[in-house]
Amino acid sequence: MSAPDFPALLQAFFTDRLLKQRRASPHTVTAYRNTFRLLLRFAASRLGHAPSRLALADLDAAFLCEFLDHLEHERKNSARSRNARLAALHAFFRYVALTEPAHALLCQRVLAIPSKRFERGIVEFLADEEVEALVDVPDILTWIGRRDRAVLLVGIQTGLRVSELTALRRQDVTLGTGAHVRCLGKGRKLRATPLRRDVTSVLDAWLRELPTALDTPVFPSSRGGRMSADAVERLVAKHATAARQRCPSLASKRVTPHTLRHTAAMQLLQRGVDRTVIALWLGHESIETTQIYLHADLRLKEKALGHAAPSRLAVGRYRPGDALLTFLEGL
Repeated sequence: MSAPDFPALLQAFFTDRLLKQRRASPHTVTAYRNTFRLLLRFAASRLGHAPSRLALADLDAAFLCEFLDHLEHERKNSARSRNARLAALHAFFRYVALTEPAHALLCQRVLAIPSKRFERGIVEFLADEEVEALVDVPDILTWIGRRDRAVLLVGIQTGLRVSELTALRRQDVTLGTGAHVRCLGKGRKLRATPLRRDVTSVLDAWLRELPTALDTPVFPSSRGGRMSADAVERLVAKHATAARQRCPSLASKRVTPHTLRHTAAMQLLQRGVDRTVIALWLGHESIETTQIYLHADLRLKEKALGHAAPSRLAVGRYRPGDALLTFLEGL
């Protein structure tokens, strides 16, 4: 194949396109890197070539479709994960089409590979009593317990993504009048999120236990460094398991750091905050992303139904009648 070959193109894609031209975030670079690591290992096993000896022609649309099927069926990736991998491949082949027009036909065929449609489930969030049960679990007599409680409270109240939570430093927190936290979110958008008085009080007490250097992580690991996303997921899962003993309704819910973010959005929505404000609060690229929360709470729909129903009708939630008749009608 004519130079530059595939290895050179791939290296240029990361160093020139992503890092220099687009100034892509570390998260984006990591996601794209992981996609190509999986692809190169798959290609090595199927084609018998070392990654450094692959040609661009080896990675045609048919082969990449095999790779995507491998992700779904053998690695058990969801349609969302498959689409994210495909987005990385599309980004690379768009770059190749611009820099190497001789490969335009191959690139066109790859770029024509469609994303897979998937069912969007209802957003899961925590009710007020479930939030109370969760944040009461950590043992505040221990350093770890006080840290975990602060993580849960800040996550639920601010709706920060897990990467934004772990990236917080002392200099990003302002207490007192106008208390808020600042973060550099997705899409390199800098935003400030206000803090409630109770969360400010807990965070103030927690920061007194940390070093005073401005670059100190707000939520450090036990060794003093920045917590990883996996560590936050583990602590949320651990405390959610314990909270299920106090609040049985948690038994049917899978609680993750993103559940805390959904909970923050639903609390704002239930208190009448406009969707545009919620989108700004969460750092959404588009207000359409915030639309998912309108479908999540049955009470909001019942309230809307009450406004739409004739005034002579009393609107209420359905209550089943006789148990046996209900069973037969449900068949």
